[in-house]
Amino acid sequence: MKIELLNPYVIKILISLRKEDSISSISKRINLSYGWTNKWVNELIKEGILKEKWRGVVLQEDNRSYQIILKFIKDNLNDINFYYLVLNLFGIKYCFTKTDAVYVWTVGRYNIARYKEFYPIFIKIKKLDYPIFLEYCKKLGLKINSNKGVFYNTEILDSFECIKKKKSFVEPLNETIDFMQANRYNFEPALEMIKEMYNQKLNIKYKEVNYL
Repeated sequence: MKIELLNPYVIKILISLRKEDSISSISKRINLSYGWTNKWVNELIKEGILKEKWRGVVLQEDNRSYQIILKFIKDNLNDINFYYLVLNLFGIKYCFTKTDAVYVWTVGRYNIARYKEFYPIFIKIKKLDYPIFLEYCKKLGLKINSNKGVFYNTEILDSFECIKKKKSFVEPLNETIDFMQANRYNFEPALEMIKEMYNQKLNIKYKEVNYL
């Protein structure tokens, strides 16, 4: 295996890659130009990881180089941040909800009741995309609905509204406020942050936490 293949572009391609895929689809999922995606896809074809098929490529899952790189990804990138960042490479409709929506809307200033040994990541996933999501999680060794460690806590819906905030998709602010109001004891500090950050009319006077 060429050492040049262990680079961020190839790693993103192999994470995003489906069993049968097209260069244009890969390019869109990893947010890389078609030309650069085509270059690295051709290198993967030379390595035997991919096989050309009419207007696309087929993943050779038993290829030794592929297995080595996939093991590298699982062993070295499988942490909390990876669970968040990798979602945008799947090409599915998702959005953060519940505690994670609070985290996104407060710009990372409020997180609660999570630690490395128990870290659920709350997301909504479109029902149509859920089988694809499962395939990616199986390939990358990502846990779903577990009871320990880092894992996705999934809510599967036919459709839902979402908003892009920076590089993530999150449920609308009013839905997140409703969730915090229903769990007010845990989220009063976050409600005050939301009130001040987004000029929301909320009856909150919690001043114990200084988040500035």
